[in-house]
Amino acid sequence: MPEEYEVHGPHDHAVEHAGHHDADPFASRMAVITAILATIGALCAYQSGNSENLALYYKNEAAIKKTEASNQWNYYQAKGEKENLADLGAALSIGNTDAHAKFLADVDKYKQQKEPIRAKAEALEKEVVANDTHSEALLHGHHRWAQATTLIQVAIALCAITLLTRKKWLRNLSFVVAGAGVITGALALFSA
Repeated sequence: MPEEYEVHGPHDHAVEHAGHHDADPFASRMAVITAILATIGALCAYQSGNSENLALYYKNEAAIKKTEASNQWNYYQAKGEKENLADLGAALSIGNTDAHAKFLADVDKYKQQKEPIRAKAEALEKEVVANDTHSEALLHGHHRWAQATTLIQVAIALCAITLLTRKKWLRNLSFVVAGAGVITGALALFSA
């Protein structure tokens, strides 16, 4: 088995050198804070996308149910027209004939058929309203998650600038923006 040689690059030397010497505590703390913020930001971004997808799902369900309700109302209307034609046939036919009795039976039949169709159409319309309401609530949550993600991303950028400039006021500003992002994320989490 041939022996393999390990070749070290400049990056390896820098990492090894940093490991043997005392690291800059300010830079280390900012790096840890940045990593924590990146994790929180990733979670907020995931929740934002999830809320948006669910909002779109429920909006689509509302559209499908609205079409089904419309179909039921059209069916109801068709039964009503048949009822009207049967009623007209009964009015035009002679009183005690078989045709008159058939038309009257048809009027009763269509009246009875219309009621469950109307009930189904109204139930579908209620589902439309419920799905639309759910979609709007999820979309509102999506906006909150997106705002939280944006604030966290701004805080990460401020942390990076803080590392370069070493300004404490900039560090404090990044903490304030990060806090606002975390609070916005918490509001989105608890309002869902």
